[in-house]
Amino acid sequence: MAVTELTSSNFEETLKGNGLALVDFWAEWCGPCQMQGPVVDELADERTDINVYKVNVDKESELAVRFQVTNIPSLIFFKNGQMTKKVIGFHSREELEEIMSAL
Repeated sequence: MAVTELTSSNFEETLKGNGLALVDFWAEWCGPCQMQGPVVDELADERTDINVYKVNVDKESELAVRFQVTNIPSLIFFKNGQMTKKVIGFHSREELEEIMSAL
């Protein structure tokens, strides 16, 4: 499953669905974000039980403010449309798998 770019206009409608979702708040100039990106992409390609999204904080500052994203990468997990967990900084595939299994 491909990663979908979220914007202020499609955020609510997209996350309204059921199930587990991972939203990666990132920026092009952010070194750790460039390391996190491939891990997030790999999850999106290999896991069909989660929906994976990205938010470019430079383009979507309103969403960054709304979810209190002050450091990037910030990964926010949603379950059935509700925010359940937020982690900051680079996380390995194994760490993300562990977080998702606990949700």
